[in-house]
Amino acid sequence: MQEKIEAVQRMQDYIEAHLFETITLADLSKASLFSPWYSHRLFMKQVGMTSADYIRKFRLSKSALRLRDDPCKIADVAFDMGFGSVDGYQRAFRREFGCNPSEYAANPVPVYLFTPYGVKFRHIERRPVMVNLKNVFIQVIEKPARKVIIKRGIKAADYFTYCEEVGCDVWGLLQSIKSINSEPVCLWLPNGYKKPNTSEYVQGKDVALDYDGVIPEGFDIIELPAATYLMFQGEPFEEEDYCQAIEEVQISIEKYAPSLIGYSWDNKNPRIQLEPIGTRGYIELVPVRKQES
Repeated sequence: MQEKIEAVQRMQDYIEAHLFETITLADLSKASLFSPWYSHRLFMKQVGMTSADYIRKFRLSKSALRLRDDPCKIADVAFDMGFGSVDGYQRAFRREFGCNPSEYAANPVPVYLFTPYGVKFRHIERRPVMVNLKNVFIQVIEKPARKVIIKRGIKAADYFTYCEEVGCDVWGLLQSIKSINSEPVCLWLPNGYKKPNTSEYVQGKDVALDYDGVIPEGFDIIELPAATYLMFQGEPFEEEDYCQAIEEVQISIEKYAPSLIGYSWDNKNPRIQLEPIGTRGYIELVPVRKQES
């Protein structure tokens, strides 16, 4: 089983590295080290779609971000992203997102972007961290007053239970929203921001206080005050070790006494989790307030 998972992951890695080039089944076969026919079957079974559909969705989502952020011609985007014709690109974009590229560029409403989750991350055993804890770096940062567009769960208290309740597509939609930060966030909401029968753990995107754009159906928007946070950042890690990286930082947070630097924990503002990215290390932000002298 592990050999098959690694083969599909190699195909996914090849696709990401060559996304805007011509990618054939023969190319993926060389990456997987299996025959083209068997590689096709493996990819379908593990990913749930053909490699061609996977590549198309990946390219379309990249193109949407470019249309959102850069002034550019539709034809340039189509060809730069590996599509054979402008008409084909426009039809594919409409099927995927429900609007044509020019409409989206003029008014980039939230859309569900494709998130290419690696298959190797679906088969990782979650184990407690017992030994060899790595360094965790701590920094005081200030967060401005802002609004956050959020999707609530039901009872979720962490990422895994949230995905089971809400699904993993929320992240892709949040990525499509242009905001004051480049990436979505996960939040543990204090009681003041929770609604009855909803989860403390949510996913969201920071936007400006004067945001007047679209709020996707089923989402809420909350307003957060300016606040002080301690940012806990672990060392870089191998992507497949993300569970351990999360647990190492969370153990450090549990053991840390903010009074050492003149702060106490602030239970009126949400705790923040950023996406685990191996090259930067896992990051959580915990709200604090100055201790009264």
